[in-house]
Amino acid sequence: MIGVFDSGVGGLTVLKALRGTLPHQDFLYLGDTARVPYGRKPPAMVRGFALEIADFLQRQGAEAIVVACNTATALALNDLQERFDIPLWGVIEPGVETAIRTTRSGSVGVIGTRGTIASGAYQKRLESQGMEVWAKACPLFVHLVEENLADSAEARLLADHYLGDRPEIDTLILGCTHYPVLAPMLAKVLGPEVSLVDSARAAADAVQKTLGHEGQGSGRITHFVTGDAIAYQHTAAVIGGVEGEIVTIKDLRQLQTT
Repeated sequence: MIGVFDSGVGGLTVLKALRGTLPHQDFLYLGDTARVPYGRKPPAMVRGFALEIADFLQRQGAEAIVVACNTATALALNDLQERFDIPLWGVIEPGVETAIRTTRSGSVGVIGTRGTIASGAYQKRLESQGMEVWAKACPLFVHLVEENLADSAEARLLADHYLGDRPEIDTLILGCTHYPVLAPMLAKVLGPEVSLVDSARAAADAVQKTLGHEGQGSGRITHFVTGDAIAYQHTAAVIGGVEGEIVTIKDLRQLQTT
């Protein structure tokens, strides 16, 4: 059983990619919609949330965990790896490795939430490998995705606003799990000379490579949601739908060790 968690529904893009590479795997997904977004919260608070959720997923039977949230990966993955003696993956390192393999010029851009960009997690890793890096926080992109406006005129205007001051880059990392939904629109804005790196897909490939198989199980999915289940299901439909049982965590104290 592999546990996957995110601050909300964005991590479903990672789950979708994981199901593509591990079609027989059983998954537990936790969307912490009661406390979304993580990007504007203090780092210590995000680390606390991540530790709680990982512990909860392990108690539910998870034998490995994917942190399907760029902010939580940036701020909490090291703490999780120190505390838990199970395989743990984030979405940042795979995205960085893919970008380095993809770039032709060594000039790489990364976009994400304020928390992810402020952490410098992508920038530090890329720069340590000799890349020239441009980074931009694009917080309103999340709302466009969740309002099903990913390919709207408004989305293109906002993309022009966020990306208009970019230098000459040939690769752009989509450093938020919502952003793969925006990829077709971003490709139009950026043009064919810029390659897009989907960190969700990169993470799924990294997990499959580590495991070395296509999953062990029946492909069952259980969703745990800390907020309203109906709202979760509605928003998730924009990102690709929800399959499997949805379990509402009505009291956040259920996440804590009893």
